[in-house]
Amino acid sequence: MDPTQLYPEIQFQFARSGGKGGQNVNKVATKAELYFDIPNSAVLTAEEKAVLLEKLINKVTTEGVLVLYHQTERTQLANRDKVTEKFYQLIQKAFEKAKPRKATRPTKASREEKLAEKRKRGEVKERRKKVDFD
Repeated sequence: MDPTQLYPEIQFQFARSGGKGGQNVNKVATKAELYFDIPNSAVLTAEEKAVLLEKLINKVTTEGVLVLYHQTERTQLANRDKVTEKFYQLIQKAFEKAKPRKATRPTKASREEKLAEKRKRGEVKERRKKVDFD
């Protein structure tokens, strides 16, 4: 799925930010907030919606709205571009398939190293015991 199709469904709001800008920060609303309503999206299929809601659970409200923001730039336009870029990267990452792990066996050297470490720890613990002089 091409994330650029989602652009018409994205809403932006702007607020005062704590980013760069000196006194300008107190006067101008440059913080860009991006809202994307996943359940009501016309572009996404039901499976894609389920995947997004599952993988982005920490960034989604209880109503299923994805909320992102960016506030480090001095202008609304720059912050909007950055948050949009962040959104597209997040969507692409959510739809990437995880590469299956190949099962491997530990090497002989790593097994020997583990046993040597266990022997060393055993010796340290053995030396902690009280010595019987009888």
